[in-house]
Amino acid sequence: MSIEVYRDAWGVPHLRAADPGELAFAQGRITARDRAWQLEVERHRAQGTTAAFLGAAELGWDAFARRARLADTARRCFERLVATDPATAAWVRAYVAGVNDGLGEGADRATEFAETGLAAGRWEPWTPLAVWLSTHILFAGFPTKLWRDEVARRLGEEWTELFATDGPGTAGSNGWVVAGGRTASGAALVAGDPHRFIEAPGVYQQIRLACPAYDVVGLAVPGVPGLAHFGHAGPVAWAITNAMADCQDLYRERLRRLPDGTVEALGPDGWAPAAAHTETVEVADAEPVGIEVIETDRGPVIIGEPRDGSAGWEGLSLRHPPRVTGELGFGVLPALLRARTVADVDAALDAWVEPVNVVQAADSRGGLLHRVAGHVPVRDRANSLRVVPAWDLAHAWAEAPASLPRAEVHGHAVMANARGLAAPLGVEFAPPHRAARIDELLRASAAWTPEATAAIHRDTDNPSATRLLEAVRRAGEDPETGGEDGRPAPLSPAGSDVRRRLLGWDRRMDAESVDAGLYAAVRGAVVRRLAGHEAFAALREPAPYPELFRPWLALGPRVAFALETLLVAGPVPAGDVDRIVREALDEVGAGEPPAAWGVTHRLAPWQALPDPDDDRWPGLGGDHDCVLSTSSVPGWTDRSARASAARCVWDLADRERSRWIVPFGASGVPGDPHHRDQLPLWLRGELAPVTTDWQKLTKEQG
Repeated sequence: MSIEVYRDAWGVPHLRAADPGELAFAQGRITARDRAWQLEVERHRAQGTTAAFLGAAELGWDAFARRARLADTARRCFERLVATDPATAAWVRAYVAGVNDGLGEGADRATEFAETGLAAGRWEPWTPLAVWLSTHILFAGFPTKLWRDEVARRLGEEWTELFATDGPGTAGSNGWVVAGGRTASGAALVAGDPHRFIEAPGVYQQIRLACPAYDVVGLAVPGVPGLAHFGHAGPVAWAITNAMADCQDLYRERLRRLPDGTVEALGPDGWAPAAAHTETVEVADAEPVGIEVIETDRGPVIIGEPRDGSAGWEGLSLRHPPRVTGELGFGVLPALLRARTVADVDAALDAWVEPVNVVQAADSRGGLLHRVAGHVPVRDRANSLRVVPAWDLAHAWAEAPASLPRAEVHGHAVMANARGLAAPLGVEFAPPHRAARIDELLRASAAWTPEATAAIHRDTDNPSATRLLEAVRRAGEDPETGGEDGRPAPLSPAGSDVRRRLLGWDRRMDAESVDAGLYAAVRGAVVRRLAGHEAFAALREPAPYPELFRPWLALGPRVAFALETLLVAGPVPAGDVDRIVREALDEVGAGEPPAAWGVTHRLAPWQALPDPDDDRWPGLGGDHDCVLSTSSVPGWTDRSARASAARCVWDLADRERSRWIVPFGASGVPGDPHHRDQLPLWLRGELAPVTTDWQKLTKEQG
């Protein structure tokens, strides 16, 4: 083979080969050598086999992965790829061959294999598709439909959308493109900043892929070939954010078991056979668990099983495009690598499926692109809001998907998951704060550079604090004496001092800011009191769904994420809201003075094997709705599990002036010099240089 491996000063692999097939093999092999543990965890997650080596805590995910038929869907999609696009199928096979070639060496370097007793397995040609599915199956947020059902049933239909994530919501990503007329070089800049649950090792891998057909740097998803989300090919560059589109449906199924053991489901045309079989989930240090896997004409039944031997029961099935169409859009991946203009990127993305993204791109000829890419089914509006009855034909999907919006770029364009370009395709979006703040900052200059752009990435202004600060201001309008004749009691002296400090605060969530820590303490106290209000009593009982979905169904986090809305709307009377804010000010004033924000707001990455030294994770600046987005759950924990999974700025004038960063490092091997060497820069909001001059790289031997 002609494969050559180089590394830059940060250990980032730069791969060179004679053709795309060899290059895909090289990408798979180097990823396995650098990230063997991560790859094998992801393979097992996609197959629903993690409990076998990580224990019973993973049983919930494994059961979901089996019932949702993630691996089987990946097999179907790969079979269709072989039939319709054999060149891409061969390219994916080459990547998998490289993974299998490097896994043994990678596993020998990774201590986690010995700790768990796991042996490196073997990847199948469809495994990258399964990894992609398992990584993104929850991105479209179908569990939110479970929450809306619970709100309607327990609180009332009028409150179904009370907790909509427009204020504030789950989290998202930042991205922007600046046209050449507003940069110092005269060529466009493309910036990306994906916010995801932070995992160690990181969910993005910096890499370069070079062969005679193309030479691209970008951020790969370990386990998946190519550069799906962020790439710079020299003459063209691209970046994405989640479009927040609704493309998955939940159907309420009526099921029955016949005397011969077969299962039927009630559909629009009456009772029809449902596929059913049993799978066994192995569990480390425990007995194996049997899982019945059922699939109706709508999709796999992911929730619900018969109780007490009943012959009839209800369940919930999941319908999503890859399972329905057998398409995942992997043919887009090699097409993106070959792209030379935004027209090439645009044409490639027409075949994208899941997840649905907003894409921005620019090229060295001045071309600009701002569009949505993905598959969004056309169906009744109720499908997007709630669980719908499987037996009602009104909730069937139309044959053709929705048309996808696009927009012209005038000077610059921002994408930050807010209601905007993709609004016709979704229900809940991120608040407008990040998008508006980025737009405001971009308007302040017409000479942007990659270096100056980093200041936008690390901006800590918190616009979402405004509504709570207004309530804090009102808390000082009490009479000098109170508590009689129904009049509100005044603030205590300590509470008044907290109020005074908050009203003088600059609204920046800097890690070293004591006033930001004070704001967070008051916000947490308000959230807890709101969640404890009698108006929400009906929502406190746990919903009757598997533990896996509890993050979407817990009242406390829902109140925290909807605080802006609940301060001015909802079932809690305005007078009670004002009382709650006063009580929160008094509570914080009476307690120990809150520490600086970064003392409690610390990084909390997910790791397959929990870190025994959890206290060593550093403090963070930023907050959920800051451009520097670092999300916690106010009222319950300041620890941040979601933040920037990578940042990049692609310069179309000179690729060597581009910048990028990941939270940890290029290597997933503990003890490697590049395991966490980028963390200090990431914490400061700085970016590392992109080096593309082969003479400045170090060639690996062997």
